Amino acid sequence: MKTDRQSELVKKAMSSSVRAISNDSNIEVTFTPDTLQQSDGDLVQLPTPSREPKNNEIFELRGIGDSSALKIKYHDKKLHQKNLPEGDLAIKVYNAIEVARYEAIGSKKLSGVSDNLSFALEKSYENFDKNDENNEERHTLSDAIRLLLREQITGEKPPKTASKIYSKWKTFIEEHGSVTIKDLSENIYDQKNYSLLSKKLLSELQLIENTKTEINDEDNQDTSQESQQEQNSNEIIEENEVEETSDQTSQDSLDENSRDTDEKEEKAHDSLIDKNLDDAKELSNRNLNKFDKINEDSFYKIFTSEFDQIENAENLCDNEELGRLRSQLDDQMQNHQSTIAKLANKLQRKLLAKQNRSWNFDLEEGILDAARLARVIVNPTFPLSYKMESPTNFKDTIVTLLIDNSGSMRGRPITVAAMCGDILARTLERCGVNVEILGFTTVAWKGGKTREKWLTNNKPVKPGRLNDIRHIIYKAAEQPWRRSKKNLGLMLKEGILKENIDGEALIWACNRLNRRYEQRKILMVISDGAPVDDSTLSVNYGDYLDKHLHEVIYKIENFSTIELIAIGIGHDVTRYYNKALTLIDAEQLGGAMIDQLASLFED
Repeated sequence: MKTDRQSELVKKAMSSSVRAISNDSNIEVTFTPDTLQQSDGDLVQLPTPSREPKNNEIFELRGIGDSSALKIKYHDKKLHQKNLPEGDLAIKVYNAIEVARYEAIGSKKLSGVSDNLSFALEKSYENFDKNDENNEERHTLSDAIRLLLREQITGEKPPKTASKIYSKWKTFIEEHGSVTIKDLSENIYDQKNYSLLSKKLLSELQLIENTKTEINDEDNQDTSQESQQEQNSNEIIEENEVEETSDQTSQDSLDENSRDTDEKEEKAHDSLIDKNLDDAKELSNRNLNKFDKINEDSFYKIFTSEFDQIENAENLCDNEELGRLRSQLDDQMQNHQSTIAKLANKLQRKLLAKQNRSWNFDLEEGILDAARLARVIVNPTFPLSYKMESPTNFKDTIVTLLIDNSGSMRGRPITVAAMCGDILARTLERCGVNVEILGFTTVAWKGGKTREKWLTNNKPVKPGRLNDIRHIIYKAAEQPWRRSKKNLGLMLKEGILKENIDGEALIWACNRLNRRYEQRKILMVISDGAPVDDSTLSVNYGDYLDKHLHEVIYKIENFSTIELIAIGIGHDVTRYYNKALTLIDAEQLGGAMIDQLASLFED
């Protein structure tokens, strides 16, 4: 258990670090045994740490994670793809030049990131000299260019483990492209210019046809824009030089600049959403359709997704009010403290019992069995006896609690649901089981902006879902309970609970679970009845949302590995879910939830 705990702590620390550096709290960080790591949009895949990670392994993982985070923060995928050359080697070199750019930006801004990247880079070349057969496979020219650019931009020498690659290609690269390499180092904050210069370097190295005319044409078309970008680039470089001249206040300046940059990026992001609603629609649809087979060949339509929201709970309420709401929840829980303690202890005992390991005795090798040494002393002819620990098949598990945040849950039901989420998060966290708490509702009553758009478009017939959905993240899986405990108080806020579109909420929760690294995934839904949205039901047939919920549940239960459970408060949900329980009184929710989870772990 201790070793598993060490590995989990490393995963949580890595996930937090990636989100902090990328400045995106919604990034999904998963861990895979595969050696090929990826970072794409809102998903980062990192190598799985060993059960007892050593310092060297942790530093290497941090370097890999930092590189992925910097790619998310500073790399424009569309711009990069626009100038992508043809040919495998040319593409590999072009990608390596871009990696050198965003890693150099991170290294210049944060010394800790620079150290991590250097360590990971050195480890990646550790076995190069021992296996010369890898030379062709790795296309060492791309490695050499990356190392040369890194040295040119940051002043950091290549790692000793890469000296063979570096010395092999350095003279050739400098003879053909030394001027362009210098230009590249001066344009790291301007990806557009940098990308065009990358193609120029590829041409000089004879990896692609001459692109001089193409670059000049591009320059002539966008002279004013590029000059502005160069000015911004120079301003950023000057800011960095000013920061380097300060010893006592350098860290404070960095923090202030980071905050300013974050605010500018947030404003730019909001502006982009307002100006490019179609892009926002595509992003929302992509999120909803990641989980295979749920939305395949479905009758269900969405009129528009551009006004939909996926929000962290802390963004829907100021910190002071969130603290006050949490105090209200604590007051409610105080009256049931003894019951809560019993329920938590019951579940914890069940889980820990399943995680207990057994021993195999009388083995010829393993750990010396001290309990059987007495017989050897009495009779030396007896052989020494050894034992070995035999782990049970207790899978890595994540539990997602999806809570209906509709208006009909107002009052006692939502308060009890919030308390149960709190119990669940605290208890399972003690047992090493990750917990995610999500909620679903709508932004407005009776349609909101989606309905307004439908009206302005002359009311198309059978438009499908006609409301702005709001999905709320109260606690992310990697977030400790102590940091998210305030968020659960948001369920008590007036005006949050509106209408409920259950089918899409289940798809969203499944998408999040599907990106997780755990082997076993459990989704528990707490609801008080059928999906209801007056705006949607008024322009489609009466059981439109009901039929979609049936379809989604059927596909989850039959085409996924996610274990789906539902608890209905005051309404029968067994007509939707195969594994379901109906409670008449909300006060029974805690006990029922614990029993349901405990029975799952006994299977």
